[in-house]
Parts: sequence; C-alpha cells; structure tokens
Amino acid sequence: MPRACTICTHADLHTIDRALVAGEALRSISDRFTVSKTALIRHKDAHLPATLTKAREAEEVVRAGELLSQVRELQGRTLSILTVSEETGDLRTALVAIREARGNLELLAKLLGELNDSPTVNVLVSPLWVEIRTVLLETLGPYSEARSAVAERLLELETS
Repeated sequence: MPRACTICTHADLHTIDRALVAGEALRSISDRFTVSKTALIRHKDAHLPATLTKAREAEEVVRAGELLSQVRELQGRTLSILTVSEETGDLRTALVAIREARGNLELLAKLLGELNDSPTVNVLVSPLWVEIRTVLLETLGPYSEARSAVAERLLELETS
C-alpha cells in the first residue's frame, strides 16, 4: 500500500498549498513547516489542487487587466492635456504631452504583445557565416552531388 503524502496529511495543508501556488521558495516552505523539499515537490506535482493553480492564473489575468486599464487611463489623461495645451497655445506642454503619449503607446503595445523590442540578429550577413559557408562549399568541391545538394539547401534557408 502506497505511503500517504506527508503534505496532504499536514495540519497546515492549505497554507502550504497557498505558499506553493504563490511561488514561494521550496526551502522557505520546507523550513517553515518542517517538511522535506522532496515531499513538497511530490505534492506540488501530484496533489496540488488544480483549482488553486487556476485561481492564481485568474488572479494574474486580473492584475494584468488592471495594469492595462491604468495605462489606458493614463493615455487618455495625456491626450486630454495635449488637447488643452494645443487649444491654449502652450506648445511646450503640448510637446511634452506628445512625448508622454508616445511612451504610453509603446508601453501599451508591449503589454499587448504587439511590440517586440528584443534585438534581431541576421546571421546570414555575419562574416563568420559567410566564412563557414565558403569553407563548407569549398570542402565539398570534389563531391559535386553533395556540394549541389548542400548549396541548394543553404540557398533555401537563406531565402526563407
């Protein structure tokens, strides 16, 4: 007969579950409740109630929605300031509002996943890639079929 889960039978089960769902460090939970990290891992993998996990995910969605609402509200206020400053001829404030509106739009685009500002590296123009390709094709020179096949595949990769 399999052994009972020491976490499931622990007096502080619900508190331990909440700590696991919150992402608290296993060592911290282990020390606080005098249980092994291994038992925590087994419990988390096999017994942690799915509803707690789903509740945590729902909580994150709500927080993300609130953040998005706040940024949208900030954008609305910024555009109002821009309108008033243009109407009153306060061009300095208008320029500041334009700059802030641009920043708000950038933040909104990032939050919505519409803007990715991570660097893109094109290895096809890298001197190292050009050298590797040249060495590869030169080495395959005596093997015309293999050279043609490799050259064709490389061309496909470079044009896709």
